Amino acid sequence: MKRIVTGLALASAATLITAGPAQAAPKNPVAAVKKQFVAGQGVKFIDRVTFAQGRQRGIIVRRTGTLQFGASGVVASDITGKFNIRASDLGDDADSELAKALTTPERSITVGRSTYLSGGLWTTVLPEGKTWLKAPATIPGGLTSTLGQPLNIIAEPATLKTLLKGAKPAQGGYAGKITVGDLRKASPQFRAATGFTKPSGKALKSVISWKLTLDAKGLPARLVSNFPLAALGAGSPKGATASIDTRFSEWGAKVSITAPPADEVATDLKDGKELPTDLKEIPLGSIAH
Repeated sequence: MKRIVTGLALASAATLITAGPAQAAPKNPVAAVKKQFVAGQGVKFIDRVTFAQGRQRGIIVRRTGTLQFGASGVVASDITGKFNIRASDLGDDADSELAKALTTPERSITVGRSTYLSGGLWTTVLPEGKTWLKAPATIPGGLTSTLGQPLNIIAEPATLKTLLKGAKPAQGGYAGKITVGDLRKASPQFRAATGFTKPSGKALKSVISWKLTLDAKGLPARLVSNFPLAALGAGSPKGATASIDTRFSEWGAKVSITAPPADEVATDLKDGKELPTDLKEIPLGSIAH
């Protein structure tokens, strides 16, 4: 069954997660992550975003990426995301340019403060002969990042520290909760991802539940965050939730991310072209029982 996902509020949506049984506190992941900040090294991750409403449940977005570290943190990223959408979900527009764009993976490369975007919807606005668009602002992860993990525990150790303040030891790591308001205060990424609309007072009090699993070195291995879409107050379907499951691997791997070749990069959109600014009418995938 096709479902219409309302706006970009999905970036931080999720369902309630229950902490595992209490046990001895594991290693400090904040210190472990900071030790990984070595120039030329990095980590890989995968995201899976699942939408649920009533008995309907299905994956909306899948993302894979590599983060490159410098001495002070993340200095570059290469991320590919794809909506779980089929051309047939768009009905009469199945053969349109938009349908082809939405069913094509989006790739984003960010080096320093510069982000380059390719594939996905960007294919509809790029001038002839260009395969990348240099974004006017830093947008790690591109459009699909709005549907990615809202808890940025790698690039923002301060956010991880904030989460751990109220957390409890759980099987293999920690589990806890944080309000939307407190997360907005702690996380620049979350503020940017939800900056398109100001959450209501009720939304700011909404709770995000999460569980972090650590590896033997105390490094994040898996992070699952959950909360109702209505927490962002953007007209989400009643009772709708999403769960963002992120898994990290290859800590310390050698990584070298560079900007695309200059002759393949456009800085302006194709004449007369504009990107859709409202995803309310884009059905992001088929929701299966």
